[in-house]
Amino acid sequence: PRRARGFAAAAAPAGVNLVEVGPRDGLQNEKGHVDVDTKVELVRRLVRGGVQTIEVGAFVSPTAVPQMADTAEVVKRLLQPGDGEEDIYAMSPQGVRLVALTPNEKGLEAALAAGVDEVAVFTAVSESFTKANTNCTVAESLERIQKVTRGAFAANIPVRGYVSCVMGCPYEGLDVDYDRVARITSDLLDMGCYEVSLGDTIGTGNFSAFYKMAEVLP
Repeated sequence: PRRARGFAAAAAPAGVNLVEVGPRDGLQNEKGHVDVDTKVELVRRLVRGGVQTIEVGAFVSPTAVPQMADTAEVVKRLLQPGDGEEDIYAMSPQGVRLVALTPNEKGLEAALAAGVDEVAVFTAVSESFTKANTNCTVAESLERIQKVTRGAFAANIPVRGYVSCVMGCPYEGLDVDYDRVARITSDLLDMGCYEVSLGDTIGTGNFSAFYKMAEVLP
């Protein structure tokens, strides 16, 4: 089912759900190799700090993103603690969700085999950014996402969505069509994403711009 509409007019939420992407987005562009032990300890420390939803890695091409090549091993270590290591799910009384980024069906298959709790899919408002990031058009990326969501739901795995470049693009500039943002967001919700994250990819947004965008969101 789709979420309730009317974001701009909605009352302030009772709380905020923090989704920590550091183990994935924070590490994927590091030039020096970050070993599995370090990644696992980073996630465990985040759990100890009270974070409940953690993007632990990405099942993407190891050639394109070598830092994420060991995501399956990271997940395995987190799910199968060694001697003297506390079970990660027992560390947080509120519960923990381990999430992985999955750009396509192959990535989803690897994520399901690894045993993550949730997967994330992504696209962008910008055609140029999407082409540079995933070598496809926005429409093609949505077709891929549809296949991922179907496979995830068949396995009873929830899906989060990302839309990048909602406030501007490193290739196309700051002129963003908010109606296009709304259409893509609506597409992801229609596919079953329980939540869609709207990314200010280049950090140019402000309150006024976000409020204007929110007025047209589904």
